[in-house]
Amino acid sequence: MNFNYDHYETRLGVKPISWEDFHAICRGLALAVKPYDPQVILGISRGGLYAGTLISHLLQKDFYAIYLTRRHQNQKVSEQPIWLARPPELVCNQRVLVVDEISSSGETLRIAKQELNRMGAKEALCAVMYTHSWGTDVPDYIGLISDSLLINPWDREVVQDGQIISNPEYVHALSMQGIEPSVTLQESEPSIHLPAKGRDKV
Repeated sequence: MNFNYDHYETRLGVKPISWEDFHAICRGLALAVKPYDPQVILGISRGGLYAGTLISHLLQKDFYAIYLTRRHQNQKVSEQPIWLARPPELVCNQRVLVVDEISSSGETLRIAKQELNRMGAKEALCAVMYTHSWGTDVPDYIGLISDSLLINPWDREVVQDGQIISNPEYVHALSMQGIEPSVTLQESEPSIHLPAKGRDKV
């Protein structure tokens, strides 16, 4: 099933996020979160793993992945977020920070916090890289508020038929705004070509 639930036609312009932007946003979030001094950091798979991992390194805290989603194989399969990987039991009596890529309705973060409270976390706060203007209520820490189409550095390209191509979801999102994908979706050519070794290489 392919549900179009992102309402891409309502986005106000396009904002590509570079790897440098990503790093700057995570540094800002780490500085903001530092006074809270989380003991455990949880990243919501998949987008929240990037920010969660970097923030955990910056704060030198333990990191664990959780998976709470409406999607399977990049398609929406549920109206409500469902648990595929729950928090570890060690969150009990700990200050926990939940990190995700973006907050839209805030429902995923609410469910995560409810579960952590049920599991006996001392406190549970949430940080996101960005929100749209209608999604600012739930996160405790926000890196960027924007109603633009936000294009992440880690998923603007995918492998299809043995080739690296622009992510079809972003291509569709841009077309909803009447924009032809061009340099907006292209990464710079890497100076190092990998893999140096693979199953078909010796």
